Amino acid sequence: MSLMFLPLRLIPGAVQAVVLGTVLDLFFARNKDLAEHLDALDGRVYQIHVRDTGMDFYMGFRAGRPWVHTSCQQEPDVRIDATTGGFARLCFAHEDADDLVFQQVLKLSGDSEAMLRFKKLLAAADIDWERELRNGFGEFFGSRVAQAAKALIALEGKASTVVHEAVTQCLKDMDVPDEARLGDWQAGVEDATRRLSRLKGKITRLEHRLDSSVSPSGGDA
Repeated sequence: MSLMFLPLRLIPGAVQAVVLGTVLDLFFARNKDLAEHLDALDGRVYQIHVRDTGMDFYMGFRAGRPWVHTSCQQEPDVRIDATTGGFARLCFAHEDADDLVFQQVLKLSGDSEAMLRFKKLLAAADIDWERELRNGFGEFFGSRVAQAAKALIALEGKASTVVHEAVTQCLKDMDVPDEARLGDWQAGVEDATRRLSRLKGKITRLEHRLDSSVSPSGGDA
């Protein structure tokens, strides 16, 4: 939920922290119905690490108000890790946080209760970052950040598609079985296994018949 999501990577971290903190403060000040969620996070600290820029932000909640800094003396309760594109997908494309975690786009570590409370706040707030940036910093700044974020999302999506196609072609060139061929192969193995099982059953029955047809040897005293 952070603005490290700011795809404007040349903006100093301290400035990004001010922008993020201002947007959050204004948003929560207007939405009093979220006070319960903020109170549940009082005293908690979240470290936000932007993987591709190496920036760290610390976000916390005190007396029902959020704060954001680039450093913090307190040990963070939760670490949130993603690339600029990953945070852009969370904030501007409104992708589900759990889906991003499952895809390993977003990585969370730390206190499980603090994570759960933070996710509840995210779901309840459902912040429209583009609108909030425009409200807080003007139409020009807000629209430019949103455009940059969406362009980054599209670029990473295209890059992912290109990589997938390249890997698929490479596997074809190596004659690695595709999904259909693997399915046929698996079906063949299962059929062979069933045939082998039936054959073993027949052999076992023949052995029993042979054993029963052979009388024990004996002699007269």
